[in-house]
Amino acid sequence: MLHSDTRRLSYNDTDPAGILYYASWFPKMEALLSDFLYRHGYRQDHSLSARGWTTVTRATECEYLVAAKLFDEIRLELRIGRIGASSFQVAYRMVRLVDDALVSRAVTTLVLVDADQRAIRIPADFRRQLEEWAAA
Repeated sequence: MLHSDTRRLSYNDTDPAGILYYASWFPKMEALLSDFLYRHGYRQDHSLSARGWTTVTRATECEYLVAAKLFDEIRLELRIGRIGASSFQVAYRMVRLVDDALVSRAVTTLVLVDADQRAIRIPADFRRQLEEWAAA
């Protein structure tokens, strides 16, 4: 895993039965990715002006494997997956700490785009960085 964060599920994360509300993972995954990129000098708010490109989300899928409940502590893990010509995937795992159960796993596909929102090839320097992260 390249990056992780541990969170305790709050009431906001659950449905009326106290079980994790499925859509609450998506903001947590995005926050983990934003934090990871920020820590490595890829500020999404400056990327377009500094590098001439930014990322947009093309697709996200998530599998829910076991229930998580209010106040469960969950470790969110991030890895770099497949790297294409103009896109790359970020893989996530959500693990319940008390029993090390894999609660869910997800993949997000990000596309690099220019200022006109047209897909562009991943620049060589960023591709090298992605490949290093993927190999870690």
